[in-house]
Amino acid sequence: MRFELLIPITLFICITYAIKVVVDARVRRQMIESNGSQELVRSILEGEESRRRHGSLRWGVVLVALAIGFALIEAFGWDDMTPGVFAILLGATGLGNLAYYLTARRLG
Repeated sequence: MRFELLIPITLFICITYAIKVVVDARVRRQMIESNGSQELVRSILEGEESRRRHGSLRWGVVLVALAIGFALIEAFGWDDMTPGVFAILLGATGLGNLAYYLTARRLG
């Protein structure tokens, strides 16, 4: 594996995430300073928190499903990248998204 490619990719992801965090904080501060109604600000912040929790739930479910897919590939001893291996990984991703959808619907 070529790890020298991993460093610039990781740097780009970190810079992008830092910019996103700064912009989100600035938008929140401007909302609070705009003298809008407290209920409007509260509902926006609660909606944002709910979206953040649902995003974490989605990634958790999808990553667990992918881990199960990789475990199946390892258990069957498949070493080559064949269409069957890709099908298992894509199917695991799809099942993870469906499981997230059903879980999110139950939670409200």
